[in-house]
Amino acid sequence: MPSHLKRSPRLSARVLPAALALALASPAAFADPQSAVPLAASDVDAKLTALTAKIDAQDAEIARLRAQVEELQLQQLRGRGVAGEGGPQTAVPPPVDTARIAREKSTTQPQQADPNLQVGQTQRDEDEARRQQEKTLVVREHAPLFERKFTLDAGMSYSYYDRRALTLSGFLALDAIFLGTINIDQNKASIATLDVTGRYGITDRFSLEADLPWVARETRFVSGGAGGAASSLTETNVRATGIGDVSAAAYYQLVKESATHPDVVASLRVRAPTGHDPFGLKVIQADGNNSNLNVPETLPTGTGVWSATGNVSVLRTYDPVILFGNIGYTWNRPESFDDISPVVGSVQPAEVFLGHMFNLSGGVAIALNDRAAISLSVASAMQAATHTRAPESKSVRIPGSSSNATTLNIGTSYVLPSGWTLNGQLAAGLTPDAPNFVFSLRGSRAF
Repeated sequence: MPSHLKRSPRLSARVLPAALALALASPAAFADPQSAVPLAASDVDAKLTALTAKIDAQDAEIARLRAQVEELQLQQLRGRGVAGEGGPQTAVPPPVDTARIAREKSTTQPQQADPNLQVGQTQRDEDEARRQQEKTLVVREHAPLFERKFTLDAGMSYSYYDRRALTLSGFLALDAIFLGTINIDQNKASIATLDVTGRYGITDRFSLEADLPWVARETRFVSGGAGGAASSLTETNVRATGIGDVSAAAYYQLVKESATHPDVVASLRVRAPTGHDPFGLKVIQADGNNSNLNVPETLPTGTGVWSATGNVSVLRTYDPVILFGNIGYTWNRPESFDDISPVVGSVQPAEVFLGHMFNLSGGVAIALNDRAAISLSVASAMQAATHTRAPESKSVRIPGSSSNATTLNIGTSYVLPSGWTLNGQLAAGLTPDAPNFVFSLRGSRAF
C-alpha cells in the first residue's frame, strides 16, 4: 500500500467522510468518465490533509470554548458563596451555548474578533454594572441619592429606655450605720416615632428634603416607699402623643467618588420647635400614699428650640466593601420661656441655653448582591450641659444635663421587585445615656 494511504484509524475516520464529500461535489466525473480529469495522488493527499487540519482546529476551538465556559460557571458559583482558590469572585453572565458557538465558528470567516477579548469585555461591563448597583443600594441607606426624581421615604422607629436610681435620704451614724430611707426608683420609657420624608433632586449634586414626624411616648414610673414601707412599690404610667419637631434639609455633593477621591456630601438641616417642649411641665404626686413617686403631668414630643445641624459625610468604595463616616455639629438657639418651673402653682420665666451636640459615626457596608446589603457602624452623640438664666440673673448650669449616647448599629437593605427599598436597623446602647435598644424600619421609592 502506498505510504500516503497508511494512516491511523482516527485519521481514517475523519478522511472517509471528507473523501465522500469530494466525490459528491464532483458528479460530472461520474457522469462522463472519459471527460473526467484524474486527480493525482498527491493532490488528494493534500486536500485530505487540509480537511484534517481544519477539523483539528475546530476540535481545538470547541475544547477551548468548553474550558472557558466551565471557568465562567465556576466563577458564577464563587460569586454565590462557594469559595474557590482565587478568592471571592463576582457574578458573571449565564453559561454560553458551546454547540451554537461551534456551528457559527465553522460557517463564518476566520477574521473574527478574539473570543477571549469579547468574553473578557462582557464580563468587565457586567461587573462594573453590578458594582454600580451595589454601591447605589448602600448609598441609599447612608446618603441621599442625587437623582432628579421625587423620593418618598416613610418609616417607624421604636426606642426603649430602662433607668434605675438608688435614692438615700438620711445620714450615717458612727460612720457605719445609715439612718433614713432608701428608695429605688425605676423608669421604663418607650418612644415610637412615625415619620414621612420627601426628597427631590434639584441637580445631580443638590437635593432638598422635608421631614414630618409623629411621636407617641409612654413612661412607666416605679418607686418604693408606699405607705411608709420601703418594700412596698407604687407604679404609674404617663402617656403623650403628638407631632414632633419638623425639619428641612439640603444636601450638596462636594466631591464625586473617583479612583483617587472618596464621595463627600455636605448637608444642613434646620429643625423647628413644633413639638411639645419639655420646659414648664408640672410634676405631681401620682399616689397619695407614696410621696416618693412624683411624675410629670405629660411628656414632651419635641425639644422646644430651633436648631441647625451641619454634617459632612464621606463614602469610599473598596469592592465589595464600602466604608462610610459622618461628622456633624448641632447648634441650638437660646429660647425664652414664660415658665420653666416644675412646681405646681409656681411660675418662673427664664432663658434656656440647650447644650450643643457633636456627632460622630463610621462603619462598613457590604453588598451581598444587587438587591441586598448589610452594614455595621458605631455612632456617638455628645451633648453639652444645658444652662438657664432667669431675668436679671446669671446663667445656671442644670446638673446632669450633659450626655454621651453611643450605639452599635446593625443594618440591612433590600430592594423589592416593585422598586421599593426596605431598610432595617437595630441599635444597641453602649453608654448609660443611650437607649437600651432602637429598632427602625423604613421604606423608600423614587418616582
